[in-house]
Amino acid sequence: MIRRLTGTGFWILLALLVVANAIVMWHSLTVLRFWEDEAFNLTVPRNLLAGLGYTSDGTLSGSTLTPFDPRISTGPVVLIPVAGILALGADPVIGARLVPLAYWVLLVVGCAVIGRRISGRFGALVAAALPLAFNTAESVSPIQGPADLLGETAAAALLVWALIVLPRRAWLAGLLLGLAMQAKLIALLALPAFAVALFLLTPAAPFRRRFTATLRRSLLPLALAAAPTVLMELIALVSLGIGGYARHVRAMGGFLLSGGQHIEPTTATQKLGTLAGSWFVPWWLTVAAVLLAAAVVIVAAVPVRHQRSDTNPGSAPRWWDRDPQLLAWGFGSAVGLLAFVAWWAQASHLPLWVRHPAVGVFAFAPVLAAVAVRAAVALWRRRGPSNSQAPVRILSVAALALLGGVVATGGVSDAGRALRAPAAETLAQQRAAVAPLAAWVRDNDVEWLAAEPWGGPVSSVVLTGAHVGLYDAPAMSRTMTLAYGSCRTGSPLTAAGGMVICPAP
Repeated sequence: MIRRLTGTGFWILLALLVVANAIVMWHSLTVLRFWEDEAFNLTVPRNLLAGLGYTSDGTLSGSTLTPFDPRISTGPVVLIPVAGILALGADPVIGARLVPLAYWVLLVVGCAVIGRRISGRFGALVAAALPLAFNTAESVSPIQGPADLLGETAAAALLVWALIVLPRRAWLAGLLLGLAMQAKLIALLALPAFAVALFLLTPAAPFRRRFTATLRRSLLPLALAAAPTVLMELIALVSLGIGGYARHVRAMGGFLLSGGQHIEPTTATQKLGTLAGSWFVPWWLTVAAVLLAAAVVIVAAVPVRHQRSDTNPGSAPRWWDRDPQLLAWGFGSAVGLLAFVAWWAQASHLPLWVRHPAVGVFAFAPVLAAVAVRAAVALWRRRGPSNSQAPVRILSVAALALLGGVVATGGVSDAGRALRAPAAETLAQQRAAVAPLAAWVRDNDVEWLAAEPWGGPVSSVVLTGAHVGLYDAPAMSRTMTLAYGSCRTGSPLTAAGGMVICPAP
């Protein structure tokens, strides 16, 4: 009877998770406004189709066509498929958003697969639901939803599948890691996670021998991890020439060191507080869930001395003994999540945007949640003295309840937000406002417009079909400007939806 109820409960929860994802995905695809980072990224596939190569409009790089623009941090693993879809005649916004949406499906399915392998079907549910519970939309530079034309979701999905195949096909894991870096370069921070996991998957031996064996096993995966980036850099070298490529490398280095931002320094405490507050529940509840999950794993790892087993005389069998992959996935994911969060937390020049560590959170937090579920179940089932059973079972139930509550609340809240009447401009409203300006741009054969300032005007310019620069760039000194409100350079040439196209200065 209990088993039947459990089975029914699982299928009900699975159906709710599928429905919640469908609601959020459709809302992200068709309702959320097309914001400026998406618009900037879209200039690359648009220029590629126009025969200009892998080139952005250079909106943040001098406002001239910029091949292999370092400021486009979303990579070709996302943008080249977008160009393929647009080549079929798809709507530029909807067609472009289908690619990251497909990667979101891969992410959720991958989390479910690895969650099931770690802790059964309920572990799969928790792992698959966790990405939906991560609130990345309420930030100055958000991930509004799974369909945003950005690289974070794609990179995370590829990292999850790299973890899945790592135990049996390390070479494929290396290739997927390399592709993740070409979705979002920050995926490079996952390299220590895979190094730790590969070491733990190497047969036990004295440390030096095991380390040497791990190095040998890692040669092909590392080569394949580097291959996509090496290929793109070779294409850039051939396209730009030696001098142009040297400038490209310097620009890339400057962007990586600065993060492209010039803000007041931020602290690690502020960053961790922002991350803890990004889960649709009060920050202290998130912290409590993390601490309880960690406590369950630690307590479950401590053997019970009163029992004996053939493998470990004098203690009970450890709950990970029958699954050698568990240590690799668990410790690897812990290192991976720590790498992303620690990098972001200590980088005082980076703003309080959870988008920065999002790749690591999306990829590794679901794995750690599944490990916590397995540990909690093992702790509940563990036999021990009667006076020690109650405390560990209370800890197990509390951890499962709190972790499940955070994940469930996040999924319900995310879907509920999508179902509510939009408080901000929608994609349809945005298109309607820009349509008269787009018609004017086509009728007057306008090739470039300068957006004033960075933000909504950038999206509007891209939706008109023109190339987009920034109004204060020297290259835009004789270019018409799209702005909100009024013109500073004379009477508007045309106006619609609160926007104006102004004459060149």
